[in-house]
Amino acid sequence: DGINLSEAAALFVLSKQEGEVELQGIGASSDAYHFSAPDPEGSEVISAMKMALTEAKKTPGQIDYINLHGTATPLNDAMESAAVNEVFGRHVAVSSTKGMTGHALGAAAALELGLCWMLLTGKDEQGLLLPNINDDEIDASLPALNFVQQGQKLGRRIDHCQSNSFAFGGNNISLIIGRNDD
Repeated sequence: DGINLSEAAALFVLSKQEGEVELQGIGASSDAYHFSAPDPEGSEVISAMKMALTEAKKTPGQIDYINLHGTATPLNDAMESAAVNEVFGRHVAVSSTKGMTGHALGAAAALELGLCWMLLTGKDEQGLLLPNINDDEIDASLPALNFVQQGQKLGRRIDHCQSNSFAFGGNNISLIIGRNDD
């Protein structure tokens, strides 16, 4: 029923040397719509997601999992669900991990990218996904998405994750990381 604040920290070391996971695409935009409310149309969020896909040279169908910004606030969830539905439809597995971690504000993007990194480096060849928890009742007025349930698996190894993060002032980032062996 709303935002749950938390604290976190994450550290990534970027290197020109190849590793098992690589940063494949970055999409950044700003709509400057309102200090704390997202633009309801989500056009700049859509732009950030598409930019990341283009830079990664991926189609929406090649993304295995999307970590939603998912603050559990009505304005953000309405905008993000419409934007994700516009770009991906309902075929990609999605969840917001903030139900498990809380919203770590400035550290949220790094924390959630770290969770995606763990999915890619995990040894589960059936692709255990991160569930969407604390959502006993999905809002039927929002566009339908493929929300991950507890224990749900992709049925194959996870190769590509996209993570969305949106900040005050309309700053949007969408990152794609993938296994380096694809």
